[in-house]
Amino acid sequence: MTPEERDLLAGEYALGTLTAAEAQAVEAAMANDPALAAQVLDWQRRLAPLTVLAAPEAPPPGLWARIEASLNPAPPPRARAPWLTRFWALGATAVAAGLAVVVLTRQPAPPPGPLMTVLLTDREAPAFLVEADRRDGEIRLAALNNRPVPEGRVRQLWALPQGATAPTSLGLVPEDGRISVRHADIRPEPGMLIEITLEPPGGSPIGRPTGPVLFIGRLLPARGT
Repeated sequence: MTPEERDLLAGEYALGTLTAAEAQAVEAAMANDPALAAQVLDWQRRLAPLTVLAAPEAPPPGLWARIEASLNPAPPPRARAPWLTRFWALGATAVAAGLAVVVLTRQPAPPPGPLMTVLLTDREAPAFLVEADRRDGEIRLAALNNRPVPEGRVRQLWALPQGATAPTSLGLVPEDGRISVRHADIRPEPGMLIEITLEPPGGSPIGRPTGPVLFIGRLLPARGT
């Protein structure tokens, strides 16, 4: 791999956007490649301040009660007569089957996990981190290597869902490279393109990109979601 590809791989590992197999391959490589391990550590340090992008998640109801129950199991039942044991086992099996049906039919589906991407320059260098929440549609952008914008120009953020013929503007990117937006017509989904273009002051006057694409990336599920 080129130095740029190695750095990008280290960044994706630190972000957690690699597949399980890819992550295991990187971990195996780091054991014999101190330079790669140092790159991963550098990325982890650079990304640490971005943890503020992740909204806090409350533990599910009953979690602590289940943990306490597992630490203090109930005493074993008294010995039963053989015929009573068989009768009790058959009844318990029927009850368990009924409960399983109830749980499977009533248990809500888990909420969809976040989507992430790293916006790259034309030289495949990481520039921005994007995290999208599929539950409320919020898209958060944070600069990894924020650079000054040419005088008389602004950066504009766009989203292009799969199947769409033109991107939708998500607003202008502030000078500090951080923005959090929701758009009524955009729902984050895997495969959706996120890009930043260079536009005149105030943004594109025609509702579509007019300047060059500075950075681009495709939303994918974060590893483990």
